[in-house]
Amino acid sequence: MSKPSVLFVCVHNAGRSQMAAGFMRELGQGRVEVLSAGSAPKDSINPIAVEAMAELGIDIANNTPKILTPEAVQASDAVITMGCGDACPFYPGKRYEDWVLDDPAGQGIESVRVIRDEIKLRVEKLLSELLS
Repeated sequence: MSKPSVLFVCVHNAGRSQMAAGFMRELGQGRVEVLSAGSAPKDSINPIAVEAMAELGIDIANNTPKILTPEAVQASDAVITMGCGDACPFYPGKRYEDWVLDDPAGQGIESVRVIRDEIKLRVEKLLSELLS
């Protein structure tokens, strides 16, 4: 069986999707292919998201926001969206989930920690489902 693949998508690919991808890479330990993208990517990762993840020993500082492409969606078994709405292309046969999460943009570390911890719980659940 090939490795399952998951694509995390948010608007700017600078916070939520980057944190989710960081958790999936760390917790998945190479058992899952991980992609992340944004419908309107920023130039760099949210520094507060980087700080929040570093507190847990996960380094996302050198990641770069990427534009969402139809090819990335087609290459993924599961597509997890976080606030990108209709900008996310839909392909039959893919598993889609929309995670309703606050946007960490412009928020302080206390708020971003709450978002980060919620993302971790959801990634743990998704990982157990993908690998079962």
